[in-house]
Amino acid sequence: MPGFCVNTMLEQIQEATRYIQSQTTVQPTIGIILGTGLGALAGEVVIETTLPYETIPHFPLSTVEFHSGKLLLGTLAGKPVVVMQGRFHFYEGYTMQQVTFPVRVMHALGVRTLLVSNAAGGMNPAFKVSDLMVIDDHISLLLPQNPLTGKHLPVFGDRFPDMSEPYDPMLIRQAFDLAQDLGISLQRGVYVSVTGPQLETKAEYRMLRQWGADAVGMSTVPEVIVAHQMGMRIFGVSVITDMCIPETLEKADIAKIIAAAGVAEPKLTALMKKLVETL
Repeated sequence: MPGFCVNTMLEQIQEATRYIQSQTTVQPTIGIILGTGLGALAGEVVIETTLPYETIPHFPLSTVEFHSGKLLLGTLAGKPVVVMQGRFHFYEGYTMQQVTFPVRVMHALGVRTLLVSNAAGGMNPAFKVSDLMVIDDHISLLLPQNPLTGKHLPVFGDRFPDMSEPYDPMLIRQAFDLAQDLGISLQRGVYVSVTGPQLETKAEYRMLRQWGADAVGMSTVPEVIVAHQMGMRIFGVSVITDMCIPETLEKADIAKIIAAAGVAEPKLTALMKKLVETL
């Protein structure tokens, strides 16, 4: 996607959309993006079509070893869905327009509700490892690029989208009600997105907490910005895979982080499935 001219991007979105539609009969209204170590929900989808990213025109390729890199189309709780099994990150060398390209394709396919999940470091002392944190706001100011910069096309939505409520309040309330019925404890907080791939220093964790962030990660916010610009309803969850309290900080262990995501997976899967059922 050299230069990523907006007109070229629109053509590429249309080409990718036409290809996906030619491969499936599913007409998804709900999009789901699965984060690091959170692939179990894919097992609940009645899959009609599986498309490796490399087969879809203009799709980036997921280079993170624990991301599958497949687009799944089918039904979840009886609702037509498209699921990204593996996402893209700025630290992989992609532009923010490339990172968010699949979200624009989802919208072109008919998706109007987006559910996103991620693995994140917890900075709120009230949290513990494997907690689920419903995202009710985010901080994007540390990102070096914005997916909305450059020439604007009205088909994408507002040039200056309001971001006072990027995460749908009704979906958040619904999730807490469902979690209570399911016996699942939920946290709630602010997610801050950073570029990575290095993890933060103690001083950086301290600063982010002072800014009002409860969890930190390397994804999600660019996708949410684009989805919100296009008028999608958005629900986001962070799985707290490690605690990032400066005074008690331990060296990061990827194996432990993946294991913590695995502990949280059944809770997240049950919640997401039930939420989709109500949409």
